[in-house]
Amino acid sequence: MSKRDLKKYLTELSKEQLEEQIIELYEKFSDVKVYYDFAFNPNEDKLVREAKFKISNEYFPVKGKKAKMRRSVAQKFIKHFISLGVDSFIIADLMLYNIEIAQTFSAERVVKQELFFKSMLTSYQQAVSFMIEKGILTDFQSRVVAVKEESINQQWVNFYGFVAVVERLEY
Repeated sequence: MSKRDLKKYLTELSKEQLEEQIIELYEKFSDVKVYYDFAFNPNEDKLVREAKFKISNEYFPVKGKKAKMRRSVAQKFIKHFISLGVDSFIIADLMLYNIEIAQTFSAERVVKQELFFKSMLTSYQQAVSFMIEKGILTDFQSRVVAVKEESINQQWVNFYGFVAVVERLEY
């Protein structure tokens, strides 16, 4: 069904029929429930605190002994926040937080997995691209540069990638 067909169908329904369909969607699909829960009670601070806790738990676990260091955990939150329409500043903050907590971990423990460094560079590139797209890069410039500097200080195997991202911004 195309969007046009859907609009036509919806205009033919009465208010009560529309309400019934929305309630049915709300009860049937968890994504719809999450969307409406957020739309009517956008407690972004709580969502961000929970996300940051779960991201930091990937590197500094509260329970258990070994850090999992999964980039996918942060990516799920970022994607979820984008789909909910959370403010771009909050999303950019979360993107940078993910990299910063990974660098904090890397400063304390030796990381040998090359995939870790590759995924952090990918996250960094995505964060900078997102900030450029949303026109908010200048608000995060100091943190972007600090992440690059930290990759150099810790001698990450791909620090040159971080340097290249920042150099492209200067032109």
